[in-house]
This record gives sequence, structure tokens and C-alpha cells, in this order.
Amino acid sequence: MNLEAIFNSFNDMKVAIVGDVMIDSYVMGKVHRMSPEAPVPVLLLDKEDHRLGGAANVALNLKALGAEVYLCSVIGTDTAATKFQNLLSEATIQNQEIIQSEERKTTVKTRVLSGTQHVLRIDQEDTCDLSEPLEDALIQATKHRIDLGIDALIFEDYNKGVLTHRVITELIAYAKEKGVKTTVDPKKDNFLSYRGVNLFKPNLKEIKEGLDINIDVVNQPDSIVHGAKQLRDKLNHELTLITLSEHGVFVENGTTWEIIPAHLREITDVSGAGDTVIAVATLCLIAGLSPTEIAAIANLSGGLVCEHSGVVSVDKVALLNEAQKLVHP
Repeated sequence: MNLEAIFNSFNDMKVAIVGDVMIDSYVMGKVHRMSPEAPVPVLLLDKEDHRLGGAANVALNLKALGAEVYLCSVIGTDTAATKFQNLLSEATIQNQEIIQSEERKTTVKTRVLSGTQHVLRIDQEDTCDLSEPLEDALIQATKHRIDLGIDALIFEDYNKGVLTHRVITELIAYAKEKGVKTTVDPKKDNFLSYRGVNLFKPNLKEIKEGLDINIDVVNQPDSIVHGAKQLRDKLNHELTLITLSEHGVFVENGTTWEIIPAHLREITDVSGAGDTVIAVATLCLIAGLSPTEIAAIANLSGGLVCEHSGVVSVDKVALLNEAQKLVHP
């Protein structure tokens, strides 16, 4: 396997992401005393940072890996929407398929940190499903992007209402019709709507909740195999990739299965790791890698971003170097 050639091929790939976008905001400083007004800590503010999150973070990861990316979503017309559009512009990510509506609130997750310690998180969001006119607009915009030519469509679901059952099923059918690969990073609400996709990537918590089953990777390793079979019976998809946190990743294709252990790392923050994994797995799928190769490289990428504080994109050179060590230890 010529990993350098494979990573270079990422530069020729075009990928669209449809799903929930957001801003990840960070309020950073140091807690130096308790408030005299209430039993709460007082944070001495040092700085604030605003980053693209959710499906937009998947776009950032794809861009960092060299791919051409397109983002399809719905945001509000509020102040946060303006900030979101500015962040897209700074990242040179196109916004033609970003629909703005007064019906929606732009999602912002604000994390208050004292050093690297999370003190509080504040969420600004709507979680109701898109109205029918907004569904129409998003479906039309995404189909137009598919018609212009892409290699894969990623469904990035954060349960914020953008990926309704109708949006999911219509776009999967259209992508199939056009020969576009479909990959999914799911959440509970529409977990079983993604029938027939090429790659389905839940984490352990999501497959437990989505199928309402118990899986114990440590004491009952067969339980994840049974869970994956139940999932396949319901979705009839091609490839399952389940991230297992410190236990690595599970991959199966209906014939064989494997658990690839996690690599020992100094974990700082797991935020955004799933976004990185779906981005890397999608590009490896387009490149024609085997299920084991897809899982192994995606597993590495998730670990790499967990070494950093906050939501960050994967470093392409660092990932290539780690992957090469895996192949040629």
C-alpha cells in the first residue's frame, strides 16, 4: 500500500457534507476565587475563541486533508449566523448551499474553561425539525451540488433538526442514483433512517441508544458483533465502523469483523474526534481502501486530534507519518 500516493489522491476528491453546523466558542481564563454573590467560581477572563463546529468541523478536516469541500445546511439570520459565515470565509469554505432562515437559531456551543478544565457549557440552539419549505430548500441545494459533481456525501447528524427523515431518505436515494458514495455520522433520533448507505459510523453510545441494546466490549466482546448484525439487518448498509473510545474501533462488512485497538496517547480533549474520523474514513473509502485499512487510518486520526485542547482539525502530515509507522513499524 503506497500511503503517500493515497494521501496525495485526497487532493483530487470532492466531498459535500449535509447536516447540523455550529460554532464552537471558548471562553478561557483561570478560576481564582469563589464568588461572594453565590457559591460559584469566578473566572478571570483571558481570551475568547470561536471555531467552526459540527458538520463545519468535518469540512475543516476534509480541507486539511486536501479535499474540495461543500457544506449544505440551514442556519439562522442572527448575530451568530454572521459570525458563522465569517468563519467559513476565513476558512475559504464555500457557502452557496448554506440556507439562512428567520425560523432557525444558529447553534452555538460555548465552553468555559479554566486552563484545560471545563467549568461550564452554554448551548444556544433549536432542535425542532426543519419546516417543509426549509426541507425543500436544503434538498434542492444538496441535489444541485451532487449534480455539479462530488465523490461522496457525508451526513453529519447532531440531532439539531436539519437531518429530518425526509431529507435523509431523499438525499440517499439521489446520491445512489448519481453514483455518489454516502457515509454517516449518526445520532439517536433518526438512527435507523440511513438505509443502504456505504458507511455507517456510530460510536458505542449511539449504537446502544439507537438499537436499545447493551454492549460490553470488555466482558462480552461478542455483544458488539451481535449489535453490528442487528444494525445490518435494519439498515442493509455496506460497512460498519464503530468507534469505541479507549478500546479502539470495530469494523465489519457483513462477512468479516475486527477490533483495532486504540494507540496509547495523552488524551487532552475528545471534542470533535468523531468529525475527524468520519472525514478520514470517507476519503479512505473513496480511495478504495479495504475495511481494515479504512478503520486503522481513521482510528489513528481520532487519536491524534484528542491530543489537543478544543475542537481541532487533523494534521495531514502527522497522520501520514503515523500511518506509515503502522504499515512499516
